[in-house]
Amino acid sequence: MTIARLASALLAACALSSAAQAEVTVLGWPGGPEESALREAANAYNAKGDVAEADKVELIFFNRDGFWDKLQTDLAAGSGEFDLNLLATYAIGRYAPFMEPVMLPDTAPQVFGEKVLTTMQFDGAQYGVPTDLSLHFMYFRKDLIDQLLSDPAWQERYKEISAEKLGQAMTPVRPDQWTWNDYQATTLFFTKSVNPDSPTRYGTVLQMKNLLFNIMVWHSTVRSNGGDWMDEEGNITVDSAAFREGLELYKNLYDEGTTPKDSLTYEFAEANAAFGSGQVATMLQWNAAFPDLNDPAKAPTVAGKIGTVAPPAGEAGRFTHIHGLGLGLNKAAQNKEGAVKFLNWLATAEAMQVYAKAGGAPALTAQALQPIAEQRPDLAQLGDYAGQYGFVMNGGASAKALSVYELQAEQFTGYWAGQKSLDEALAATAEGMAGLLKK
Repeated sequence: MTIARLASALLAACALSSAAQAEVTVLGWPGGPEESALREAANAYNAKGDVAEADKVELIFFNRDGFWDKLQTDLAAGSGEFDLNLLATYAIGRYAPFMEPVMLPDTAPQVFGEKVLTTMQFDGAQYGVPTDLSLHFMYFRKDLIDQLLSDPAWQERYKEISAEKLGQAMTPVRPDQWTWNDYQATTLFFTKSVNPDSPTRYGTVLQMKNLLFNIMVWHSTVRSNGGDWMDEEGNITVDSAAFREGLELYKNLYDEGTTPKDSLTYEFAEANAAFGSGQVATMLQWNAAFPDLNDPAKAPTVAGKIGTVAPPAGEAGRFTHIHGLGLGLNKAAQNKEGAVKFLNWLATAEAMQVYAKAGGAPALTAQALQPIAEQRPDLAQLGDYAGQYGFVMNGGASAKALSVYELQAEQFTGYWAGQKSLDEALAATAEGMAGLLKK
């Protein structure tokens, strides 16, 4: 190669490198509605006439398993592979040293409300745009529950099954009045192996894979009975009646066959697929599942037949785990100016309406939600449920919170799978948490 040709090649390579760095690279959450919504928002942004070619958005995704550990490794190493990255309420403190606070537009509170904006704040600084609010609904088949509440023959069979399996003859009640006993009795009634006349094969579908997000779903059983990770003095309190009852509930439901036998490998997608098949009557699931399940093109068997209420009540009431997801600015970003422009656009009603219509779950003010309220009726429940039932475990926003969730997932899945006793699982969890959360 001649010197001239070599110089030309080097210049071309430098130009390509510069162009690649000039793009706004966004690290998103793989799979589920968050990915679909982010892709649609990025496409809408890139199509805007006032967005320069150098500032167009390119999306990349890590695997869901191990996502947070890889993110911390890359951020701590000063990686410039991405300009913007996913954030979660329970992890901001862990990543804040490697990220830059942002100044959102003055109109952002009119889009999200001040309370929602705080889900992306740490030590008084704003670290991102809150793209999704996550909590849990109890999903149920309205058509099936309506028949259960009106059919004397079904009600008599319900009483017989609850008396046999739970030791008390129970009468069906509306889902918004369910206790965990009502939920358990309902799942047994709608399980074909228990009730051969059931119109569904399973009464519920549980997410029991060794995955920290599944523990977040399960935690409603604990908090509704007054359980917590620690008391006010910092003592670990997982070996309690509330934790035992919650763990035994899942174990009993699994052993009775009310959920598919391969539920030990299930998380969000598998649970959604099972419920969407029409062979499941109830499901405790993230609110983000609603758009796909209610879409006739994606779930024709159940779309239009789904009801949602807050998780069942325990002795302390109804509760749902809550956290926010969003996007924040990597301190080592290669195109900070372009990244901030994209964040500022995401903080507008226009962007969040695009995001929501594509399946995302932003918590919006009534004014910002109004144009899409009919299309996304589930979003109206988010703020209401968060205010009434939302909780974060004591220690659930600490730097070690993710490690605690992972520890519980490992130990509790081991119990549900029959690999260890309840006492062994709780003892190992308490010991591990004491080391992680010690002051």
